[in-house]
Formats: sequence, structure tokens, C-alpha cells
Amino acid sequence: MSENRRQILDMLAAGKINADEAERLLTAVERAPDAAAASPARRNDPVKYLRVVVDALDDHDGPTKVNVKVPMQLLRAGVKLTSIIPPRARTEVNTALAKEGIDIDIGKLTPESLEEIVEQLRDLTVDVDNERAKVRVFCE
Repeated sequence: MSENRRQILDMLAAGKINADEAERLLTAVERAPDAAAASPARRNDPVKYLRVVVDALDDHDGPTKVNVKVPMQLLRAGVKLTSIIPPRARTEVNTALAKEGIDIDIGKLTPESLEEIVEQLRDLTVDVDNERAKVRVFCE
């Protein structure tokens, strides 16, 4: 038995997590070897970052420059962590996202579904130009 499985079962026995949470954690641990086997392919993955660049000029505030570089590995790690979010918290997050017009169920995010999104991001480039601002969203 792996150390991770033993820790999950110990937390369940101690009452720190319930059976549903233990099941989700065990599922995540079981997926880990698959992710490790796939990691060499990820090293060759050309999509390393999601970039957002903003250059704007406001009459009141002057020039604004924003350059955000989000590592895709951070997004991948975040998806793996969604499996340990307690059901009640997951429901609250989904409700808050829905109020903002974002129809995503974070409980259904998986490393596989994120890889599908990353695959689609390879072709993503968004340019917004007007006389006062330029916004670019792209992958590199």
C-alpha cells in the first residue's frame, strides 16, 4: 500500500474526512501514476504559459501596462487540487462562479479535461485594439 493511500485511510479512520472525500482523494492518488507516465510528453509541450498583455492609455490615469504570465503547470496543479475540495465548498464556488456568468462545475475538472483545454489553447490568440488600449491573450 502506498504512503498516500495509507494517509488517506488514516484520515478517514480519524474522522478528519468523510467517505466521499476519501474516495475522491484515492481516485486522485490512483491517477498520479498515469500523470507521471505522461509527464515526458509534457516536457515537449509547446504551451508553457498563458499570457495576458494590456497596454492602455487613460486620460485620467495615464498609461497602464499589464503583463501576466501564468505557467500552465500551475493550472494543471490547481486542477489536481480540486479533487480535495469538500463538497459544500465546491457547491459554494460553483454558485459564486454562476453568479458571475461562468458556467463551470469545478467538481468535474480533471487533469484529462484540462489537457483538452490546453490543446485548444495552442491555437488561442486574442487581440483587441482600439485607439486607447491594446489587449492580447495568447499562449507561448
